Amino acid sequence: MKKSTLFLKKMLFFMALMLFNLSFSQSSSLTGKVTDTKGEAVVGANVVLSSGSKSTATNADGIYTFSGLTDGAATVTVSYIGFATEKKTTTVSGNTNLDFQMQDDSKTLDEVVVTGVVNPRAKIKSSVSITTLDVKQVEQSAPRSTAEIFRTIPGIRSESSGGEGNANISVRGVPISSGGSKYLQLQEDGLPVLLFGDIAFATADIFTRFDRNIAKIEAIRGGSASTLSSNSPGGIINFISKTGKTEGGSMVTSFGLDYNDFRTDLEYGAKIGDGLYFHAGGFYRTGEGVRSPGFTANNGGQFKMNVTKEFENGSVTFYAKFLNDRAAAYMPMPVQVTGSNSSPNWGNVRGYDATSGTQQSIYLKHNVGLDGNGNVRRGDVSDGMHPVSKTIGASMNFELADGWKVSNNGRFSSNSGQFIAPFPAEVSAAATIANSFGAGSTLTYANDGTPFNNSNGLVSRIHMFDTQLNDFNNFMNDLRITKKFDKFGLTAGYFKSIQNISMSWLWNSYLQEVSDDNPRLINVTDAGGNLLSENGLYAYGVPAWGNCCTRNYDTQYNVSAPYANISFDASDKLSLEGGIRFDMGQVNGSFAGSSQTVFDINNDNVISAPESSVSAINTANTTAVDYDYDYVSYTLGGNYLLDARQSVFVRYSKGASAKADRILFAGLDYLDGDKINSLDYLAQAELGYKRKFSKGYVYATLFSSTTKEEGGFEATSNSIIENDYKSMGLELETSYNVNNDLNLRGGFTYTKAEVTSGANDGNEPRRQPKMMYNFIPTYKFSQGKNTLGLSFIGQTKAYAQDSNELVMNGFVIVNGFVEFGITKGLSLNLAGNNLLNTLAITEAEEGSITANTTNIVRARPLPGRSLSMALSYKF
Repeated sequence: MKKSTLFLKKMLFFMALMLFNLSFSQSSSLTGKVTDTKGEAVVGANVVLSSGSKSTATNADGIYTFSGLTDGAATVTVSYIGFATEKKTTTVSGNTNLDFQMQDDSKTLDEVVVTGVVNPRAKIKSSVSITTLDVKQVEQSAPRSTAEIFRTIPGIRSESSGGEGNANISVRGVPISSGGSKYLQLQEDGLPVLLFGDIAFATADIFTRFDRNIAKIEAIRGGSASTLSSNSPGGIINFISKTGKTEGGSMVTSFGLDYNDFRTDLEYGAKIGDGLYFHAGGFYRTGEGVRSPGFTANNGGQFKMNVTKEFENGSVTFYAKFLNDRAAAYMPMPVQVTGSNSSPNWGNVRGYDATSGTQQSIYLKHNVGLDGNGNVRRGDVSDGMHPVSKTIGASMNFELADGWKVSNNGRFSSNSGQFIAPFPAEVSAAATIANSFGAGSTLTYANDGTPFNNSNGLVSRIHMFDTQLNDFNNFMNDLRITKKFDKFGLTAGYFKSIQNISMSWLWNSYLQEVSDDNPRLINVTDAGGNLLSENGLYAYGVPAWGNCCTRNYDTQYNVSAPYANISFDASDKLSLEGGIRFDMGQVNGSFAGSSQTVFDINNDNVISAPESSVSAINTANTTAVDYDYDYVSYTLGGNYLLDARQSVFVRYSKGASAKADRILFAGLDYLDGDKINSLDYLAQAELGYKRKFSKGYVYATLFSSTTKEEGGFEATSNSIIENDYKSMGLELETSYNVNNDLNLRGGFTYTKAEVTSGANDGNEPRRQPKMMYNFIPTYKFSQGKNTLGLSFIGQTKAYAQDSNELVMNGFVIVNGFVEFGITKGLSLNLAGNNLLNTLAITEAEEGSITANTTNIVRARPLPGRSLSMALSYKF
């Protein structure tokens, strides 16, 4: 008994000792500091312990801490945007310290991409050509619009001269035949912004804003884009939002130094519970913009937020967006051209600076006429491009048992708005314009009745592009199921979309002097003394184009697209991939043109000359639309790892882009999908090489493409454009850290493109330069606290039209910035865009000039020099 009692006492003592030791071991901690190469604290870095068992973020001093740990081996991973991810293993015992020094991320080929692939995959293992831009890289090119960001992406041609939206965007010599981004999809978090990228007056970039909610932009050219999104055979540009998994935020206030504009951005994200994160932010701005229309042209903003819940085997994200923004839309404007078609001299018209002028004016603030219901409506020209978007969506990703994965991304957007901008249908001498109303007609200023006496003697015949975007609501949903076998991966997906297109055109005609300082409206009086216009308006419609352009559309596009993808890891080095997609579209609704009527628009009980012929929607003669279309897209690709640092890939893909409103003009049989030109086809072949170095990388891709177009309507030329095309070329992208302070980044695209059908067979496609390039050096100084950067973005000459007569000269736009670190987290940025004030023409309405005379051409140039300042605080 005594022995038993003694044994029991020993056991109790041993258990108490074990509990004490266990308690002591669980009180261990791991802490450390995360710095950059200059020893500065990295604030808000994401620190993950042992494969996600615990995570935290560094504080304002760059410190992270894990407490209550068990002694033993632990793996710590640190990541932050702009830096290469670092991973270390240590042994935790008591109070353990583990510091990290992060290196600038040179965008190595280990970076994982999610756009245009069925499963996230490192770049070096992916058989696609893809570019990634983070916020820092975007700021380095000092862009003034979202479309200007795309000019630094190899292979992308972005004509960013239309303002905040309405840009023409294309890829690899594929034509810009009807405006917008016909063959290229703009996406937000993996879903298209609009189902069609080239809807007249509602291009996808109008409904897209870049702000500090964005973590990065991924742009894929060719590759598997045709099988992973509808109407995207050319590629995909995807805006990927921050999630809040890395705690922190920023506040940036910027304003123009030599132009009137003010903007504030604010965003923040953090962990709010166990596996629960949120991010929210947006911007608001007001001002005239980089051109001066004489009124507040930029006015509005955007708010976005998302909440993510992580589970043991996946995650769910809910997200929302509210966009209500106004920005001026810039149409072609008068530009003087002398010399010859092959050797032109482009310059400013007297009294009109094409780098800073606008045709918007305080004298032309409103446009009045009959709406789609026959009632008088009033459009405010200061609305410009006015998108309103209310979006709510959810995405989920889960890993199931036995190698199965399921994901779904669904979103509903309520879209509407306005597009209103003055378009110069003609720019001529005053006498020519006056005589078009009859011999002996005279011109006087509408505001005071004095005779026309502008110093340049020029008058514009303005067609006011006034379009109400009534209903552009859409629903998008992408469901994918993936099964991973030993060396095989199989993905089956189903994409569903419903896109409404309901808009009303109300275009009136005005006469306006050519001036860059609030141009005045002009009245015309015939030889008998009869006033033919009122306050510059001479027609409720556009008689110069046959009163074509009072129209109404009410159509819906219902698309279903099942798709499948298979991957095969033939060896550790060779991976193969193939995919197929079947798009099926159902289109129904109606559209109507105009008829002329007599209507007392101003309600003064007197029928004036313009009121005697008013364009109204011809509701008695609508055209029914009810047809189907379908097309098959497919892709085949392979990637071979030469070694851990380099790989080669090959890819062939073919797809199509369906038309929407662009074909609702031609008087075809809209009840039979086999009898209308509803589809355009694009095929691409690629051969690529990827190589990373210890301090940089280089990507090179040879490409070839063929495009077969069945024709679409272009409003600015009032014509149907139908051509086939082919192109081939080379894309290069590189970045190199010369040392810890100096980085050199650049891109180059060579394109040899050709029209292969019709009257212009053998010519180069309009506005397609042979070479496009960008070079962006950045330098850190004062021990890394300050940064200086330049960007050179240029292209060689191109032809104004497919006829290959008038040449648009090549140009290079020089941008720059300098950022000063004031104190921890606070910095001041000075940025300049087009520092040399270069007259850079991106498009022209006229295809030829008369040699050795002074010609006035309607062209759209990039904005001139603009300087801005921004105060930024990161927390």
